[in-house]
Amino acid sequence: MQQGLVRFSRWLEALCRLIAGIALAGMLAVTVIDVTLRYVYRLSDGALAWSVVGSVELVSYLMLFALLAAMAANVEKGQVVVEAFSHRLNDEIKTRLNGFYLLGFTALGLVVALGLWDSAVSAGSHGEVTQDLRLPMGPIYWTAAGLSLLLSVRSLAFALLGLLFNYRVASVEEV
Repeated sequence: MQQGLVRFSRWLEALCRLIAGIALAGMLAVTVIDVTLRYVYRLSDGALAWSVVGSVELVSYLMLFALLAAMAANVEKGQVVVEAFSHRLNDEIKTRLNGFYLLGFTALGLVVALGLWDSAVSAGSHGEVTQDLRLPMGPIYWTAAGLSLLLSVRSLAFALLGLLFNYRVASVEEV
C-alpha cells in the first residue's frame, strides 16, 4: 500500500507540474506578445494599434492555475519546520507530526475546492462571464476547484504515508 500511495502521489505531482508549466508558459507568451505589440505601437507612432485583448485577465487566470498546480505539486516538500518546538524530538515523531500537519492542508484543499465548486455551479447557472474576454466563469472555477482537490488528495496521501508508514520526504532545505 505504501508504494502504491507513493507512485500515485508522484504521478499526481508530475501532472500538477505539467499543468503549472503550461500555465506559466502561457503567462509568458501572453506577456511577451503584449509587450512586443505595445513596443510596435510606440515605434510606429500609433499607426499599428495592435494589442492583446484581455491580457491582464488571461495572465491573472493563468497565474491562478499555475499557483494552485504548483502548490499541489510541492505540498509535501514546502513546509517550514520551526526547530524551537521540535529539535529534541526524534525523527519518527517529527515525521508523524508532519503527516498530521498535512491533514490540515487536506482540509484546506477540500474547503477551497468546495467553495470554488459552489462558485462554478452558481456562475454556470447565472451565466457569469469574465469582464474583458466574456469567457464563461464556470469552467475557470471548475478548473481551480479540481486543482484545489489535487492539493487535498496529495496532502492526504503524504499525511497517510507519514502517519501510518513513517514515510519521510526530504524538505527543500535538504535537497
